[in-house]
Amino acid sequence: MNATQIDRGRIESLVRRAIAGGLGTSPARPDSSPANNPPGWVDGKPNLRVSISARHVHLTDEHVEILFGAGSVLEPDKDLYQDGFYAAKQTVMIVGPRRRMLPSVRVLGPTRGASQVELAFTDSISLGIDAPVRHSGHIDGTPGCVLVGPVGSVQLEQGVIRAARHVHMNYFDAEHFGVSNGDMMQLKVTSHDCTTIFDDVLVRADEAAKLEVHIDTDEGNACFLDGASTVELTKGGCGCHK
Repeated sequence: MNATQIDRGRIESLVRRAIAGGLGTSPARPDSSPANNPPGWVDGKPNLRVSISARHVHLTDEHVEILFGAGSVLEPDKDLYQDGFYAAKQTVMIVGPRRRMLPSVRVLGPTRGASQVELAFTDSISLGIDAPVRHSGHIDGTPGCVLVGPVGSVQLEQGVIRAARHVHMNYFDAEHFGVSNGDMMQLKVTSHDCTTIFDDVLVRADEAAKLEVHIDTDEGNACFLDGASTVELTKGGCGCHK
């Protein structure tokens, strides 16, 4: 399936410029006063969270109906840390070459304009799929797979990726760190067993996101995130500790 890919960060930037132009003003500098408490901040400063993003699937409305039946919609089961996003009650089976499969892979909502499968490296090995590391939504030229639901199946011609590590943040967070949407940062995870540094953490900034780094299960296991004593996100010497 070929789908037009959308750079969401670019669209958000264009929308902001259009709004500012229509009002005859320049984009406003974030107001970090106590009356305007930024999303996710605690005691007047960013509160960093590092989360393991396990394998999951994003679906279009059309594919939801094919997989789960006409008129079906995603049913929220558990809210994710980012407001408006959730793990759905529905799961699908992912089938790769030579009928290798991963059963009961969680669907995340809300729906998207293009279906996408996000795996860790070990997941892709299990499926026999050479999934490239890509930023979410950048699926041109990626491998496909078959998704199987309780009612039907969908052949994806592309969309299977290993999601590149990234950090969600709002514009107050971005100003605090001195970064912009699309920049790269560094994550340092310290546990009693080891210290691990992850480079090339993509900044995904928008109006309402809370400060959260996403790494996959392989990365989380490698740095022993569950046993971490500190995590630090930096660029140019500016850090946020938890």
